[in-house]
Formats: sequence, C-alpha cells, structure tokens
Amino acid sequence: MSILITGANGQVGWELAHRARAKDLPVVALTQQELDIADAGAVAACLVRWAPQLVINAAAYTAVDRAEREPELAFAVNRDAVGYLAEACREREMPLFHLSTDYVFTGDRTEAYREDDPVSPLGVYGESKWAGEVVLREVLSKHVVVRVSWVFGAHGQNFVKTMLRLGAERDTLRIVNDQRGCPTAAVDVADVLLGLAQRYFKKERLEWGTFHYCGTPSTTWYEFARTIFAYAGEKGLAVPATVEPITTADYPTPAARPANSVLDCGKIETRLGIRCRPWSDALRVVVEQWAEASAASSESMEKRG
Repeated sequence: MSILITGANGQVGWELAHRARAKDLPVVALTQQELDIADAGAVAACLVRWAPQLVINAAAYTAVDRAEREPELAFAVNRDAVGYLAEACREREMPLFHLSTDYVFTGDRTEAYREDDPVSPLGVYGESKWAGEVVLREVLSKHVVVRVSWVFGAHGQNFVKTMLRLGAERDTLRIVNDQRGCPTAAVDVADVLLGLAQRYFKKERLEWGTFHYCGTPSTTWYEFARTIFAYAGEKGLAVPATVEPITTADYPTPAARPANSVLDCGKIETRLGIRCRPWSDALRVVVEQWAEASAASSESMEKRG
C-alpha cells in the first residue's frame, strides 16, 4: 500500500520520507520541483502515474511575513492546491492527510484552542491555511487535517536553527516573551501521520476529521530560546551572553502573530490514543545533530587549511 508525500523538501515532508523508509513503508516522496501542487493538471497526472493508495500533503506556503505581500501565491498553494489534491483523491476514492496550523486562531483567549473553536486568522498565511481546510472538507469526506504549531527539526529552516546560528554570532539576543504556543518536532508529526496511514491500510480504527497535535508543555519564544541555549551550552556550542525578553510591540513584523496559539490535543489522545511528546526530548536530538555537524565542519576546514 503506497503513500504519496508532497512537499518532501520541507521540514515535515523530509521527515515523512525518511521515517517511512525506516519503517519499510512504500512511499513516493516528491519535492516542490518534482510536483507543483498548484498545477491541477500536474496533480492529476501524478496520481495516475504513481497510483498511490493514500496522499499526505506536507507542501505549504509557510513564509508568514512574506505572505502579506504575496497573498495570491499563498492562496494558490495553501487553498487552491489543496482543492486539486482533494479532487484527485476523490476521483480515485482515496484519503488525503493534510497539515494545517495554529495560526488559524486569533489568539485572544487564555485557554488552549480546541478543534471546534471559532477561527479568525490574523494574517494572510493563517487565512490561506484555513481556506485550504474549508475546501478539503467540501470536496473530500475521507480526510484527516492535523493542525500543528511552532514546528522545528534537523532539516529546513526553523526557530531552533536560527537561534543556534545567531547564538554563535551575537552576544545579546532579544526574544519575544508574550506569545505562547507549543513547539512541535517535525519527526513527531511525521510519526503521527505515518501511524494513521498504517491504521488505514490495516483497516484499524481511524476517524476522519480535524485534530490538534503539538509538543508539550506550552511555552513562549523567549523560554524556548533559553532552553535551546541551555542544551547548546551542554554540547559546547557558542551561546549569547545575554538573552533578553521583549514584547511583541518591541519587535514589529509585517504579519501579526497570535498572542496565544496553544492547541488542546485532548481529541487526538482520547479518540485515536495518540499522546503528545515533550518537545524538549526532540530538541535535545536536534541540538546534538547541530553540534555534530558543526564539529564535522570545523574538522573539515582544519584539514583543508
């Protein structure tokens, strides 16, 4: 039973491809260059060519700030392309697993957001991702939407890797401390999606619909950064002398971010038996991999010198 993975060059897509192969699951993992999901004809032809039994869409336009000046592109990838995938899956009577985001919520409440809470995105990115959810539900009944938040991993660009890089370059970093969310490891998201795929192939209990999945516990960007540097220091990596907490107003961005985007993951635990992992466990691994790569790079430079 084969799986088609889109967005294989992204954080979750990369982990999906590698974890699937480690589990001996037959997959076809395509990058954006290999499959432009915003091309309806290419999507239809791809499913005919590879004839998968399930599609996992890990492709997305994720540049939150740039989306404010590129709304047409954001909606083409995050809404229109989802519709093309859903239509192609419906024609072949197969399910589509799709990733969405905590940024569909406005962030003006103190409690964690449940799947059925009203959405009200603050920017183009969140609006386009919500629009993708809507079209998927309208077109294809056999779907799973997994909303995730603050994704990080060893591959691709993310907050952890940015902090590790800046920590080696600057003595002082100022990090927002009034936005709260849940860091989530890309590898954990991949394992959840592949686990659900295996359930589907084995005809085990699987509920269609929308679920939240994220790391535990909730934290702020400042607290997250402090933990990153604590682990980095343990591995002998360079860290800034000072990490200062600031407010969102101190660091204006083109796109507004929700002050609280904590997701309630009770539904995925009670209905599917999936527990959320502490993000610190995966963070240690990512920092260790960064340290190993940095050491290997330094050794290579010394040999060349």
